[in-house]
Amino acid sequence: MGYTFASATILLVLITDPFGNIPVFISALKPVAPERRVVVILREVAIAFVILLVFMLVGDRFLHMMSLTPVSLKIGGGIVLFLIAIRMIFPRPDIVGAPTVPLGEPLIVPLAIPGLAGPSALATVMLLTSQAPGQTMEWIGALTVTMAICALVLTMAERIEQLLGERTVMAFERLMGLVLVAISVEMVLAGIKTFVHEI
Repeated sequence: MGYTFASATILLVLITDPFGNIPVFISALKPVAPERRVVVILREVAIAFVILLVFMLVGDRFLHMMSLTPVSLKIGGGIVLFLIAIRMIFPRPDIVGAPTVPLGEPLIVPLAIPGLAGPSALATVMLLTSQAPGQTMEWIGALTVTMAICALVLTMAERIEQLLGERTVMAFERLMGLVLVAISVEMVLAGIKTFVHEI
């Protein structure tokens, strides 16, 4: 399946899941002074952006170095996305909320990694560049827009949760999970189809 700037942006927004990360960010930022929270959020989003950008730019070389093919990444990435989507739709009660973190300002873990730049996001940006290396500028643009959306949503996390309520935020996350299931299945089918044609 081919991606455009718009579809790549939507995919990356679904993968980074800013709405699903609202409870995680709120919980992790509780020990942080209110006037510092926006700065911390923007810093973590920037760190996630840099990490994803590095994987996007060198991902193709990494695949060649590890002797991995785009087909294997496509199928493997689709499976990972499917598992992430299932967890979004059917969250386990014991993993809702943020991981346990030390008191003070969180740095890189758990907000930048794995909150935004998790394994599925890293696999996805590598998949985009491996499928269409000639469209790198489009993928960088899609990643930039995605991170801007994440920054906007997460800096307003407390207001959004108060306005919509926790149940509405959870319902929206599950809706995003359903869309992600369809995308992951399409990725796996496309990978299998390519593999069959190559035999």
